[in-house]
Amino acid sequence: MTIEEVLFEAEEKMEHAVEFLRSEFRGIRTGRASAGLVDHIKVDYYDTPTDLRQLASIATPEATMILIKPFDPSCIKEIEKAIFASDLGITPSNDGKMIRLSVPALSTERRQNIASQLKKMSETTRVAIRNGRREANKHADKLQKASGLSEDQAEDAKQDIQKLTDQYEEKVTKLLKAKTEEIEET
Repeated sequence: MTIEEVLFEAEEKMEHAVEFLRSEFRGIRTGRASAGLVDHIKVDYYDTPTDLRQLASIATPEATMILIKPFDPSCIKEIEKAIFASDLGITPSNDGKMIRLSVPALSTERRQNIASQLKKMSETTRVAIRNGRREANKHADKLQKASGLSEDQAEDAKQDIQKLTDQYEEKVTKLLKAKTEEIEET
């Protein structure tokens, strides 16, 4: 394994951690309607857990309304059950052809709880990024011992790894700030 491969592997792990955080943030209710709130919900469709986005079109015609129109109208009851079973806290209304979800405004207490939850998720992602840094530094040390890399080359590699770590931690900070502002706006 070369230094470039170590850096690439570390960057890949860090990018994966940030993408996971981004997808988790999409599923958090902010008082504003978003397809990301429901598209991850698993629906029991013919005894197979299936993502809602594969079974229905999801639209947000208003800032506080989500419309779910199933491709197969016979599965509307299963979709309703899945929404009830999810931790959204939104009651669906069904007219036989589509499901409407009215997204209520957030209370101050709920905003604070969500902000706290966002910080915890962000810190977990930062830990994953730092773990990637630690593993990459270990690989750099092993390369130095095994293949005779100079101390300067190993130190340069560790500096590059730290720059990468800082870059991805900054991405987490920006994501957290944007999501927190979104919660405070609603």
